[in-house]
Amino acid sequence: MENWDEVKSAFKVVEMGTVSGAAKVLDVHHATIIRHIDALEARLGVKLFQRHARGYTPTEAGQDLFRVAQSTQDQFAQLVGRLKGQGESVSGEIVVTALAESVDLLVPMIGSFQDMHPDVRVRLLVGERVYRLEYGEAHVALRAGGAPSEPDNVVQPFVMISAGLFAAPRYIETYGQPTSIEDLATHRFVTHDVINSRAPHYNWLAKHVPETALVLRSTDVHTLQDAVVAGLGIGFLERSIAQQLGMIEVIEPRAEWSSQLWLVTHVDLHRTIKVQALLAHLKDQVKKLERTA
Repeated sequence: MENWDEVKSAFKVVEMGTVSGAAKVLDVHHATIIRHIDALEARLGVKLFQRHARGYTPTEAGQDLFRVAQSTQDQFAQLVGRLKGQGESVSGEIVVTALAESVDLLVPMIGSFQDMHPDVRVRLLVGERVYRLEYGEAHVALRAGGAPSEPDNVVQPFVMISAGLFAAPRYIETYGQPTSIEDLATHRFVTHDVINSRAPHYNWLAKHVPETALVLRSTDVHTLQDAVVAGLGIGFLERSIAQQLGMIEVIEPRAEWSSQLWLVTHVDLHRTIKVQALLAHLKDQVKKLERTA
């Protein structure tokens, strides 16, 4: 079976008698239970339940699935009994997904986490794609913008990313420095190639600067950073990084350029030891950065 979570949801509906009862036992939203059952029926090509006003009644196929799942659960219980006492450690693979803008902040934190837990292997998936945590595509997601609203996710504020408009000294020497927002139209800019980026500062730039002023676009934020450092144009950089690189902030930062980063986990994985350990470490590292800022 490709997805045990779907089987587990159907099994619990039969065992508890209702979708709401299954959702409570599994500690998920009732919509997740319904989605799992619908997906499982579509994959198997049979009806597992009869839907009616009183709830869900298992069909013959549903009863067959229940018996197999019950046997599997019993075997797992026996396995847990054999393993009990061996202890649990922070080890194995953790999949983290993040936007490229957060990688410079995130990677050192992952490094210090692995120093503490050398048996942990991390897969860091970077890009615009929103991975489906409910299907186990990632353990932890760092997402930007408004708070994610999926019902089965645990969402915690992580850190504010503060962006500013910067230019290299070479650019200032050649083209001068803008003194107001109105001056921006006469300058050269590097920016993200995605028009409707989730990053608010790129959206702001698209509204305030003519397209003819956008001399370089890229989907890779590190390419954009390199372009600003090389003097190709003015661009948005994370402010602490820009200062380390010796870049010049061309105008005062605006509140709408800041972006909230959120730590997002699915309820089914949120309480696992390795996920809890990583979340605690990330939040602790942010607190240390805030104290030294």
